[in-house]
Amino acid sequence: MSVPTYTATACDTPRRLFVTVCRLHVATCWCWLLAFTVGVANDWPQWGGPTRNFKVSGPQLAQTWPSGGPPRLWNRPLGDGYAGIASVGNRLYTMYRSAGREYIVAINANSGDIVWQHDYPAPFLPKTDLQPGPGPHATPLVVGDRLCAVGVTGIVHCLDLATGAVIWQRNLVQDFAGTVLFRGYSCNPLHYGDSVILTVGGQGQGVVALTLSRGRVKWKSQDFDISHASPLVISFRGQDQLVVLASLCVVGLDPDNGVLLWSHNHPMTGGHIASMPVWGTGDRLFFSFAYGGGSYCLQLADKNGSTTATPLWQNKRMKIHHSNAISSHGHLYASSGDFGPKLFSAIDLTTGKLTWQQRTLGRCSLIYRDGSYLILQEDGQLALATLTPKSLMIHAKAQLFQERAWTPPTLTGTRLYIRNRSHIMAYELPTRDP
Repeated sequence: MSVPTYTATACDTPRRLFVTVCRLHVATCWCWLLAFTVGVANDWPQWGGPTRNFKVSGPQLAQTWPSGGPPRLWNRPLGDGYAGIASVGNRLYTMYRSAGREYIVAINANSGDIVWQHDYPAPFLPKTDLQPGPGPHATPLVVGDRLCAVGVTGIVHCLDLATGAVIWQRNLVQDFAGTVLFRGYSCNPLHYGDSVILTVGGQGQGVVALTLSRGRVKWKSQDFDISHASPLVISFRGQDQLVVLASLCVVGLDPDNGVLLWSHNHPMTGGHIASMPVWGTGDRLFFSFAYGGGSYCLQLADKNGSTTATPLWQNKRMKIHHSNAISSHGHLYASSGDFGPKLFSAIDLTTGKLTWQQRTLGRCSLIYRDGSYLILQEDGQLALATLTPKSLMIHAKAQLFQERAWTPPTLTGTRLYIRNRSHIMAYELPTRDP
């Protein structure tokens, strides 16, 4: 877009000059806004992408792939961990662990080269279960020129996005006596306003909001132990609400000040809570957990200006472990299973009835893009599929690697970024012809 130019003359009236300057200002602002919007559209700045629900827009993906699968652009070794990949501009941000230290790393998205990294000692806390892997687990959060990252022992860093220099640091266990989870800290940080929101755990500090500028406490709220599930912000009747799935309850808070809006005790008995709740159509909130758990749905409603949360249904046959779930057209899609078979499932959000289950796909993570789903299975197989309330149709499949893949992939434009416990890699996804 070109910005119009104008040269003033002696005949110009003050009004004409004012109108012209206003037009120039509007045109310039529109150019900046357009550039900013285009840039943000292809970013993945946090867990779950731009809107934290694993739904992104972009070019329509081709339904067929080359015989060897999507072309791999690069592949580089990386230390251990399941931390997700944030993508902003031409850089990727993630975390890994090596020799008792945790690393926050910036990687060139085009080449896979390391741009900068910050490391620090992170000895395991007592009774940490290392069997599934030592972590870190949480995806870095990018807000403007800052990056917030949380390690498996609850150490929080805010770094300069360009250089990796430390701006501030907190320790959720030492500073707040927060909950020590047996598989380490896993909750993905959440940005709201001028704060980064973290689940911490303990008396009066189940959830804590820290200022992005200095890491100071803005507010603390609730008396519960946390789970591995990440928080999210929903919009209910024009009001933002912070939803937190804790160890024994799910709550809605005012994200500006932590004031409790509603609470519901859930029947978790020895289960493993790791999957983030999903906000569905019809003001329905879905959550699920494995190992003795199941799936549950709450109906949110307004009663005299206050929010109520009423149980709508429960289904013990769908148990989401640590994978994500996606809601579309009144249904929810996710992989289900813990000790037994892993079944990819569709469930009706209104009734709680399973409309289909398939063994074709096991435990997996998924991304929605304009009618198609990219599905990464834990065995390293990638699939492109169409999911409807009635069926699962797989269009393409490719075995990308053999190692365990528990980290959800990151999709920006036509680039797919994936990691396992030893490598990070980039793929170019084919698109449909115009």
